[in-house]
Amino acid sequence: MGGLFGAVRKDDCVLDIFFGTDYHSHLGTKNGGLCIWGEDGFERSIHNIENSPFRTRFENEAGTMKGNRGIGCISDGEPQPLTVFSRLGDYAIATVGRINNKKQLVRELIKTGAHQFMTMSGNQINNTELVASLVSTGNDIVDGIRYAQDKIEGSLTLLILTTEGIYAARDKYGRTPMIIGQKEDGFCAASESFAFINIGYKFHKELGPGEIVFLSSNSVKTLQKPNDEMRICTFLWTYFGYTTSTYEGVNVEQSRYRNGAGLAQYDKDTDVDYVAGVPDSGVAHALGYANASKIPYARPLIKYTPTWPRSFMPPTQKARERIANMKLVPVFELIRDKSFILVDDSIVRGTQLSGTAKYLKENGAKGIHVRSACPPIMYGCKYLNFSRSVNEMELISRRVICELECLRPEEITEELLQTYVDSSTEQHAAMVKRVGEKLDVTSLKYHELEDMLDAIGVEKCKLCTYCWNGKE
Repeated sequence: MGGLFGAVRKDDCVLDIFFGTDYHSHLGTKNGGLCIWGEDGFERSIHNIENSPFRTRFENEAGTMKGNRGIGCISDGEPQPLTVFSRLGDYAIATVGRINNKKQLVRELIKTGAHQFMTMSGNQINNTELVASLVSTGNDIVDGIRYAQDKIEGSLTLLILTTEGIYAARDKYGRTPMIIGQKEDGFCAASESFAFINIGYKFHKELGPGEIVFLSSNSVKTLQKPNDEMRICTFLWTYFGYTTSTYEGVNVEQSRYRNGAGLAQYDKDTDVDYVAGVPDSGVAHALGYANASKIPYARPLIKYTPTWPRSFMPPTQKARERIANMKLVPVFELIRDKSFILVDDSIVRGTQLSGTAKYLKENGAKGIHVRSACPPIMYGCKYLNFSRSVNEMELISRRVICELECLRPEEITEELLQTYVDSSTEQHAAMVKRVGEKLDVTSLKYHELEDMLDAIGVEKCKLCTYCWNGKE
């Protein structure tokens, strides 16, 4: 996925941007970048953060860059921010989102006068460069942002740093958040609401879908009013949003407590010694479950945070599996001869959870009852890049459906798929049973979609549930 942070102050803002960007490190593991506007113009730095965290890679820049406005980015994709020289003036740009119609847009731009694009490794065009090209076709920056958001199939949230201040724009359907903070001498914009708390900013406002504002050190000016329609990603509350964040007035940690409590209602008769959560994203759900069920909470697996602090997925499946084993350390006394509920935030491929279950059984677990805090994931996300490496046949639910139906992937119709989406059908029950067998756990249950949405508390018409039921 990715995260953005920008700030405009009367005083130097480099440390604000350094720490504010670092607080988005859970949203990406590939590239980080900073761009500051100072006395000598734009000063930009980009580093690969796959093998070392953002903070250690950018310590030198934090001590040498100077300026009172700038932007930063954590990306699980292309290097950014980019600096742009265009007919709209000089600016720097950083983006979060996904572009599904990239080839079409590139062809259109080349036909209308964009003569070239730089390519990265693998002959891929930088998504942020493509967005900049679209923005630069507008009559002004605001017109260009609107044009880019209308043309892109997917989603687009962005920050644009100019010589005067920062434009902040939320995706036109609000799929990813953008929050404005304020301190005495300036303002900031962040993907995560908690990112500015410890650097002295207080909540000012959350941008609505498609809203565009301009930040100076003195004010936040609305240039495009928000749209009425919203489809914010529900997975923000279920998995990849940080627990201290709040979106649309709903705190992630509290929503996960409620979600876990709702999950507990399906287990009136399961006899276990305690409830546990898969660290870290399953912990809050598990605490809610334990409190509601009155079953004690315990931690049979502890995440080793000194060297594995980030929870987001590494870029390859092999690395994911290896790191999943390396970062979880067992408490044998809580595993041997024990039966327990193990709550996970979601089940995507099933490989990590299967490995965890095998490890627990090898170390003497008597019973492992897995509970997923969300329904089976049936569709690969087409709006955000957090699951870009997941094609639909990597999803354990899709593989199981093919096995049960004895069909090839291309033979699975939407009508058939919907019979498995419906949790009241025999097909759904058979799928859950087979997934549990593949994971080799004592029992498996998934949360109901409606109950999960109730736990979040945002109007259901504003939440995107595509990955669970295929509905946009």
